[in-house]
Amino acid sequence: MTKEFISFAKTGKFSSLLINYLENHKAIRPFFNRTPTFENFKLQCDEKQAHFSASQRSLLVKTLKRQHQLLPNNHKVLKHIDALSESNAFTVTTGHQLNLFTGPIYFLYKIIDTLILAQELQKKHPKKTILPVFWMASEDHDFEEVNHFYFKGQKVRWESKEKGAVGSFSTKGLDVLLNYFAKVLGKSISAQTLKKWFKESYFSHTTLSEATRFLIHQLFGEYGLIILDANDPDLKRSMIPYFQKELFDNTTFETVSKTNQKLLKALGSHTDIQVNPRKINLFYCTDQQRNRIVQKDNLFTVLNTNISFSRQEIMDEMDQNPERFSPNVLLRPLYQEVLLPNLAYIGGGGELAYWLQLKSTFEHFCVPFPILKLRTSVLLVSTKQAKKIKKLALTYADLFLDSSSLINYRVRAISNIDIDFTPQKEMLSNQFRQLYDIAEQTDASFLGAVKAQEKKQRNGLDALEKRLLLAQRRKLADEVRRISDLQNDLFPNKSLQERQLNFSELYLEYGEELIPALMQSFNPFQFEFMILELNQQN
Repeated sequence: MTKEFISFAKTGKFSSLLINYLENHKAIRPFFNRTPTFENFKLQCDEKQAHFSASQRSLLVKTLKRQHQLLPNNHKVLKHIDALSESNAFTVTTGHQLNLFTGPIYFLYKIIDTLILAQELQKKHPKKTILPVFWMASEDHDFEEVNHFYFKGQKVRWESKEKGAVGSFSTKGLDVLLNYFAKVLGKSISAQTLKKWFKESYFSHTTLSEATRFLIHQLFGEYGLIILDANDPDLKRSMIPYFQKELFDNTTFETVSKTNQKLLKALGSHTDIQVNPRKINLFYCTDQQRNRIVQKDNLFTVLNTNISFSRQEIMDEMDQNPERFSPNVLLRPLYQEVLLPNLAYIGGGGELAYWLQLKSTFEHFCVPFPILKLRTSVLLVSTKQAKKIKKLALTYADLFLDSSSLINYRVRAISNIDIDFTPQKEMLSNQFRQLYDIAEQTDASFLGAVKAQEKKQRNGLDALEKRLLLAQRRKLADEVRRISDLQNDLFPNKSLQERQLNFSELYLEYGEELIPALMQSFNPFQFEFMILELNQQN
């Protein structure tokens, strides 16, 4: 097992906003609280402890015990849940949508990062208890984002006609997928394990939330990972004061709108704003529906329904049925930080981008803003692939180039003909420099003719250089093909591997050693993109 690193900026795969955050640029500092250092985590503990009550802890522990009681081999997790009762216990959290069979592999990377961060903080602050939490996005309603995963380039897709929060979707019909998946998996020991996990997760549980919790527990229960489903009436009840302010004062809209303007001013108009706030950032949930709440005149109306409430009626409804109210993407982080004695959130680039819009919202509600930590990004390279990279005389940085640039660069490097026409272009410039001297002594029309001729000849050299490059690419076609094949293997669909591959494909290669090997390799305080060569099973 070997590791190399490349800066996130040099990968060309991450936004300028994220790079600014990672590099702690002055312009971005007003939009977060503390950077992820050991010293800052101590300060975060002190701040969170002062803002998290015993009653909040009691509610959290009671709910988590209920949600975990039926999971197998849950002793370590229940021990961690009990520990949350103590005032010196804190969490580090990640979360994700309920992707079918975990979806892309970075689903696992986020969890592993969280586990390792909790372990490292525990070592550094032994008088405190630091616990890992996974937040299930069970209230998300974008089924198209969670209903599939990729296996060896093929999309394994789940069809369902249900609507509303995906966590409540029935797992009926997934037997069809298992039949297909079982065939392509093969008959190895690792394949049998994957089939067992799929069957036990989705056939023994009636909803997607239940199935996902079971699957995550199968993968990470031995590490004591706490899995929280916040779509819970008791937990929602604790949010009523915040939800009411959202309804009646448009708090999130006001604070985030101002922050967005500040972001654009600080970082430039080219900065992409991740999420634009609504006047009301709440949904109303019924069977098979999760629709936005909007205010029209003096009524609060649920879009695309005939449901509406007066001010008093919606207050009564919230008191009687708090589970029917669901925060959107901008309000969910506040919900998380109200429920948990949390120190840090571990997320991807897109997630951190909208978290950076929220600091003023947290300040308004007097809720501590967590430390934001970018999840570890990994390119897994097999021993066979590593040998190919070496044989082709490529570096890992080379492989992050777009395919055309990579091939052109390598063709220039290995060609026995000098494809670089820079000397010829310099010679041309020298020749025309003399002509410009002459032109200055004549009239403007001659100067224009010189400029036109220079442009024509320079364009001619560019065209010849391109034709020569294409000719060499044809001549070196075998080399070009091997480079392309290798890059496509490592970057499926021209995307980062971690955003495409499902863990099952890697589990077939590395077996039960996959997660322990990743656990051993991750360092949450290594703020660079990791290239990891893993030894395959014999």
